[in-house]
Amino acid sequence: MMGLAKVNRRRMILGLVAGALVPAPARAAFKSNYGGQYAGPSVVEFSTPEKPGTLLINTSERTLYQVLGSDLAVQYGVAVGKEGHDWAGIARVGRKVEWPDWTPPSAMIERRPELAKWAGGMPGGPENPLGARALYLYEGGRDTLFRIHGTNEPKSIGKAASSGCIRMLNQDIVELYELAAIGTKVIVI
Repeated sequence: MMGLAKVNRRRMILGLVAGALVPAPARAAFKSNYGGQYAGPSVVEFSTPEKPGTLLINTSERTLYQVLGSDLAVQYGVAVGKEGHDWAGIARVGRKVEWPDWTPPSAMIERRPELAKWAGGMPGGPENPLGARALYLYEGGRDTLFRIHGTNEPKSIGKAASSGCIRMLNQDIVELYELAAIGTKVIVI
């Protein structure tokens, strides 16, 4: 619990400093489009009726917001699903895994036959497409097969690049992994 309080206190201080130094129009411009020049997470103004801790992903902005409350959220840059592989809905974090194994789905192997060598699974590690951590998204107690995870392709952040999962920089997913509990609500719009 102490680590959580320390991270939230750090975020709050950063948010207050950023809010004082950066005029509201500039913050709004950053919030709506970071133009692929993602510089890391930041605390932003964010009004929502959702409870603190909720994760809200705006696929058109390529942004994940972790609601802090008091009209603030932590904003992370993400990669989202390519056209035809994108999705929207409400899920919950049902499982969390450090350095997860990755098994490409059969439809992905059909599109990219070179991945057949991983049909039995690729062990977790720096070359693994799921990166350092993964939050497994469940709906109605069932695995959706969608994840919020790290990536071995950091240049994909800010793009529609995945087969539906939400990709984050490894350092960002490591931070979010520590803060997002099993049961955390996830909204993808």
